[in-house]
Amino acid sequence: MYNHAPTGYVCPFCLIAEGVENEHLNTKQDDIIFKDSYVTAFISSCWWKNNKGHVIIIPNKHIENLYDLPSEISHRIHDLEREIALALKETYKCDGVSSRQHNEPCGNQDVWHYHLHIFPRYKNDNLYKTDRENTKPEERLEYAKILRDYFIMKNNV
Repeated sequence: MYNHAPTGYVCPFCLIAEGVENEHLNTKQDDIIFKDSYVTAFISSCWWKNNKGHVIIIPNKHIENLYDLPSEISHRIHDLEREIALALKETYKCDGVSSRQHNEPCGNQDVWHYHLHIFPRYKNDNLYKTDRENTKPEERLEYAKILRDYFIMKNNV
């Protein structure tokens, strides 16, 4: 329903969930902070300069947008969204958290796989007034490690 992926589309988010890593994919397996049988969460390879280390959650199964998202996967995504928001508050010491999700070209969707962004927010960060920048894998490692460690510690308690 309301799908826009072109014929033959190679979905980068499906590749991430499948564990594929190659020169055409900016996200690396080291960026993954959480994965279960339903969803994968990773540090985004594109940042806004005042909101570094934001997280993207995707369903492991290819689902193009919100219109196609089954309730059980939506429930898991949004439970994880809350967990990540708490992790960002605890580990990044941010002042707040924003999340957003886009559908269809006019909704500003740019990858044809459902995904939810979770941003650390800081006072006067101007998130919506700055441009996003591509990052290098080594820049993301610190953020991924902090969040992976948070989830390891939380699950061992």
